[in-house]
Amino acid sequence: MDKSYPEYYHQLQSLLAKLGGELPGPLAGFGQLHRQAVAEGALSTKVKELIALGIGIAARCEGCIAYHVHDALRAGATRKEILETIGVAILMGGGPAAVYGAEALAALNQFEASRER
Repeated sequence: MDKSYPEYYHQLQSLLAKLGGELPGPLAGFGQLHRQAVAEGALSTKVKELIALGIGIAARCEGCIAYHVHDALRAGATRKEILETIGVAILMGGGPAAVYGAEALAALNQFEASRER
């Protein structure tokens, strides 16, 4: 696997910042939605990031995998919690989710190795 998920994460941050400069209203609104959706509440930020990761895997979104593996680790998720999230995503998304689950595992391994959180 040639993709570096830590590098991809930073590339996406840069691209989204540029898009926000060109399209400030919708991106600012999405940023506010994201902050509010993952804020601590009845569910912890960690649990919300794990949910987002599972949906990202089932929806086959590599960028979502990069963001939510990174953010789940930063929110305190353990390797085991992320692996179980991958398992639930495969349950919900079938064979295609298994492929993206493998991508999520690669991202997890890379973020853990880089200690970036």
